[in-house]
Amino acid sequence: MTVLNLAAVAIGGFFGAIIRYQLSKKLNTSKNIPYGTALVNLLGCLLVGFVFGLQLSTGLTFLLVSGLAGALTTFSTWLKEILGMSKVHEIGKAFLYLTASIVLGFAFVYIGFTGGSFFLG
Repeated sequence: MTVLNLAAVAIGGFFGAIIRYQLSKKLNTSKNIPYGTALVNLLGCLLVGFVFGLQLSTGLTFLLVSGLAGALTTFSTWLKEILGMSKVHEIGKAFLYLTASIVLGFAFVYIGFTGGSFFLG
């Protein structure tokens, strides 16, 4: 990996982390499904699909996928939230959040990927 690719990851990661923090802070509430976490994870899926659908350069891929999407999305927080719902006996909500995240995540990657291919003609 070159220094420029490392810089691309760092720059993308900087912005991804800030966006994730702000959306989670604004949208996550203690009594609801954590919409902020769900949103950043789905946006990350859409972005990854879009980037790979467009087949961008290595540098842009590092910036947008490894950097921005990598810092924007959060697997560990998502699992912590599901565990937290389970511990307070909200099994139905936890299962809905788990299932919807997986199904919608796949759909968003697919939409991003096919949408990116669409723009290439």
